Amino acid sequence: MRVGFIGAGRMGRPMVARLVEAGHTVCALARTDRAREELAAIGAITTTSVIELAWASEVVLVCVFTDEQVREICLDGPLLAELPRGALIVVHTTGSPATAAVVAATAHEWGIGVVDAPVSGGPHDIAAGTLTVFLGGADPDVATARAVVRAYADPVLHVGALGAGQRVKLVNNILFAAQIGLVAEAVRLGAQLGLPEPALLAALPHASSGGRAIASVASRGSVDEFRSTVGEFLRKDIAVAHDLVAALGADLGLLGPAIRAGVAPSAPEAPTA
Repeated sequence: MRVGFIGAGRMGRPMVARLVEAGHTVCALARTDRAREELAAIGAITTTSVIELAWASEVVLVCVFTDEQVREICLDGPLLAELPRGALIVVHTTGSPATAAVVAATAHEWGIGVVDAPVSGGPHDIAAGTLTVFLGGADPDVATARAVVRAYADPVLHVGALGAGQRVKLVNNILFAAQIGLVAEAVRLGAQLGLPEPALLAALPHASSGGRAIASVASRGSVDEFRSTVGEFLRKDIAVAHDLVAALGADLGLLGPAIRAGVAPSAPEAPTA
């Protein structure tokens, strides 16, 4: 398939590599000489023009950092006008379901489909082909998206209509942040009991309290080191989740304090609807 890729950075570059290995023809947007060289080295066609990328694509994968960047690419630029009718945009960026809805409504006017497809995992999961992807959209669009993203993702989960992928991912990140908060509190308790943090983190992943959150913290050696590594990404997603919860009049309940402990000191206050 002819695939366009926008956002070939830390997560996107290994995705491009897996897509090329799977036999797709990939045209990647690259703004710098270094990016063009790195992408060309893994077999991608590169361009500095969104218009050229659109002309070369049946499916465009968007893997940028923020909602604002998604809107800029999909709504403020020439992408929709230049894509062929029947093309599909797959948005990997974690953001607001409202953004997915606005992009999809505008894209529909141009005869273009949209699937929201936030991911769970990191570059190592992409390289192994084991990234988790949550797809939200209509069945035909999801089938097309699945045929592309399975190059680097397993499982690929269709979780509902457009926007459902974002909602599932935001709940996932809320729960993950809360789990990190519980780990932080466990480490604090351990210190009161005379247990050094490294010793506690080396032991707990092997016990009944083990799980991905504590294993992730243990791999970094401390709660603070883990926060410094993922904090920017997690706080961004938690802020989006708080906005969604407030807009829907929902209630985080016991998750609220745990989230604040997990992403402290910069986490926003949870809504109290």
